[in-house]
Amino acid sequence: MKAQLTWCIGVLAVLLACGSANAQTTPATTPVDKSPTNLIDAASQYKASSNQLLAIQQDTIKNAEKQLEQLRSLVTEGLVAKVELEAAEQKLATLHAELESTQKQIADTDNTIAEIRAEQELAKTAKANPVKLVSKQYGAFNTTATILRYSGLRSWSLGGIGGIQSFFSATFGRSLPTSAVGQSATHNRLGYDHRHAVDVALHPDSSEGRALITYLQSQGIPFLAFRGAIPGVATGPHIHIGSPSHRLSG
Repeated sequence: MKAQLTWCIGVLAVLLACGSANAQTTPATTPVDKSPTNLIDAASQYKASSNQLLAIQQDTIKNAEKQLEQLRSLVTEGLVAKVELEAAEQKLATLHAELESTQKQIADTDNTIAEIRAEQELAKTAKANPVKLVSKQYGAFNTTATILRYSGLRSWSLGGIGGIQSFFSATFGRSLPTSAVGQSATHNRLGYDHRHAVDVALHPDSSEGRALITYLQSQGIPFLAFRGAIPGVATGPHIHIGSPSHRLSG
C-alpha cells in the first residue's frame, strides 16, 4: 500500500503542476505545493473527473449492450454476418475493461485520500506525544529525529521471534506485520547482512509501534526504529528487531 500511495502522490503532484502551469497568474518558476491539503484537493478533483468519466462509460456500455442484442437477432435471422457480432462482443469486453479501470482509479484515489489523512493524524500524534524509551536500567539507547536505537541487554536471533509474535497477536488480535525475516532481496541490494534480524512494518510512533518498542525494551531485545526512509539504509518507516546489520563482505 505504501508504494501505491507514493505512486498516487506522484500522479497528484503532476496534476498540481499542470494546474499551476495553466494558471495565468502563476509564474513558471513557482514550486508545486505538495502539502497534504493540496494533495487531497487534487485527489478530490481527480476523483470527480473519474466519476464523470464513469457515468459516460456506463451509458456507453448500456447502448453497446442494446446494439449487441439487436445484432444477435439479425445474425440469427441471417441478415448480418457473424463476424460483425464477434466484433461487437469484443468492443463490449473492451468497454467493460475500461469501466473496471476507472472504478479502480476511483477506489485508489479514495485510499490515497484516506492514507494522506491518516498520516496527517499520525504526524499530529507523534508531535504531541513522541515515543519515549524507558528507563536506562533496561540498557543503553540513543535517539535522533529519524532513528531510535536500543542496544539491548542480550544478543538476539531469529529463534526468539515466537515470543514477540505471541505478544503482538495477544495485544492487537493480528499477526506481527513482518516485512523481512532474515536476509531479503532488499538487504542484498543495500549490501547489509540481515540474517539475524527481523523488520516489522510499523511506524515507531504509531500505537502498535510504540507498544512493540516498549515490549522489546522490557525484554532487553535490541532494535532500531526508523521514522522515515534513509538512502542506502532504510526504505521507509519500520522497526528492525535485532542488532544493527553490518555490511556484507566481499
